[in-house]
Amino acid sequence: MRAVREVRNIGILAHVDAGKTTVTERVLYLTGATHRRGEVHDGTTVTDFDAQERERGITIFAAAVSCTWREVRVNLIDTPGHVDFSDEVERSLRVLDGAVAVFDAVAGVEPQSEAVWRRADRHGVPRIAFVNKMDRAGADLDAAVTSIRERLHPAPLPVQFPIGREDGFTGVVDLLTMRALRWDETGVLADGPVPPELAAEAVRRRAGLEEAVAGLHERALEEFYATGALSAATLHAALRELTLAGSAVVVLCGSAYRNRGIEPLLDAVAAFLPGPEGEAGRPLSALVFKLAGRLAFVRVYTGTLRRGETVLDAGSGRRERIGRILRVQADRHTEAEQAEAGDIVAVAGLRGARVGTTLCAPEAPVLLEPPQAAQPLVSVAIETRRAGESERLATALARLVEQDPSLAVRTDAETGQRLLSGLGELHLQVAVETMRRAGLELAVGRPQVAYRERPASGLSGLVVRHVKQDGGAGQFAHVVLDVEPCEEDFVFASTVTGGRVPREFVRAVEAGCRDALTAGPLGGHPVQGVRVTLTDGATHVRDSSELAFRTAGRLGLRQALEQCRMVLLEPVAEMTVAVPEEWAGGVLGDLAARRGRILGTTSRPGAVVVSALVPLAEVFGYATRLRSRSQGRGTFTTRPAGYAPAG
Repeated sequence: MRAVREVRNIGILAHVDAGKTTVTERVLYLTGATHRRGEVHDGTTVTDFDAQERERGITIFAAAVSCTWREVRVNLIDTPGHVDFSDEVERSLRVLDGAVAVFDAVAGVEPQSEAVWRRADRHGVPRIAFVNKMDRAGADLDAAVTSIRERLHPAPLPVQFPIGREDGFTGVVDLLTMRALRWDETGVLADGPVPPELAAEAVRRRAGLEEAVAGLHERALEEFYATGALSAATLHAALRELTLAGSAVVVLCGSAYRNRGIEPLLDAVAAFLPGPEGEAGRPLSALVFKLAGRLAFVRVYTGTLRRGETVLDAGSGRRERIGRILRVQADRHTEAEQAEAGDIVAVAGLRGARVGTTLCAPEAPVLLEPPQAAQPLVSVAIETRRAGESERLATALARLVEQDPSLAVRTDAETGQRLLSGLGELHLQVAVETMRRAGLELAVGRPQVAYRERPASGLSGLVVRHVKQDGGAGQFAHVVLDVEPCEEDFVFASTVTGGRVPREFVRAVEAGCRDALTAGPLGGHPVQGVRVTLTDGATHVRDSSELAFRTAGRLGLRQALEQCRMVLLEPVAEMTVAVPEEWAGGVLGDLAARRGRILGTTSRPGAVVVSALVPLAEVFGYATRLRSRSQGRGTFTTRPAGYAPAG
């Protein structure tokens, strides 16, 4: 039986178009998991197997694949790079032990690569970096490393430097072994001595690497002071410990498209990223982190998941029978009898599982923390064109939300229309197209942003008495609330002393206040930025209950918000636009017309890059506008930047 430490559960994270799917394809080919190299531009990739992914040339759905490298099983998740599918990244990070962050050697750190890096920070996922596309015009490893240092703030530690520049890039000098690694045009690797013309640079960079590591690692510092250098063993151990602690990031480089740099990248995954923690001998605990059709993707944390056994859905109390267990290579599967602690597998046969479901041994119930879904930002009205298909639409929408919790469906109270909400225009387009390909004829409205409300003033000493007597058991709750604006979404505190409001009733007041946040007084939009303090209260010996105090909390906060000065908020996006210099003026003018606030401009080879904060409502349709203003040569990306007062 294999040991858990021989597994690496990793994700590939990147900005859109940095090349992470190509990296994944080369990993699969090199490890023998596939027998031909898939190409994004040809629509032949293994991980982007969905028809929409191949048509659009982007990753939409996180795809799990398994392969083996030097007796290490690598469970790899290729995650989306587009901001509209960032919730797929979030759910993947929840179950990963490590990650490879892929950067474009020309662009360096881009907005979405920064966003996914911060998400990995929050989940404590150790990373190594791969600077891709070293064969592009303008590729610069040192500039990319500088952008990692300045924008992401870890200590980047390059362990390679390139042999040749741009189209002449043929390999790397490995600073750990002080050897030259070269690839021919077919991708075959040759290991040899460092070329004489690069020997001095190799010595200089190795010394810089040792000094940087010594400055971050106590034991390495002691050896460095004693000998003036670091042994290979000390350097290797220190790099691993710094990576696991998140104190530094090992940086490698290559060109995935030209099959250069993948072998040392896999070696670094095995050497520096952690194996999963967990024990096969303990009772089963596993988390469902993704649904795809009839398959549930599961991370096993402890114990062993066996085909045919009965497990407990800890959230619902329902018992489920494990049907088939599959090791997945995107759209292809290999059956397995069991999955041990640390494994990521797909399971068929679960009837009631949802994203976030905990599966555990019935005799040892445990509830794992589920992934948190992002709040939708954009909505469209949606209805069927054919009579009698309302139920089919409802079923299709329910299935979409089941598989992607960042989608939401509700019925507009005034119009009666169904509203589908998601993280962006593309997110909703993909969802709608999925239903159309299932045979539904749909009419879809214009995208609308999700507004929020926030108090701009506070209120102190609001007295709320909820008294109800209708012949049966009565309801009595007396609370005094202070309400004020704050930076967090919602904060609740109690300063009541002397047991005037029992603890369980304090929790009920908080629950009632959260109920009130669902609809604000300006337009029924969700409310954020509120601090509520329960300062006093009173109970009745017979008629007080949690229900009564929850009702008082809800009514009290609603009353307070009606008396406060409220502000309407709209979602804003940080937009990064790259265009040839001759079109930059027109782009700046167009962003200003869209109520954009320019954050800055920078130059890179062949382009001017403009950063701006733009109301999300003004981003709809921008792709067409940019193409016409730049003769098709401009590109842009966005990422959510919170909410701002609507102008």
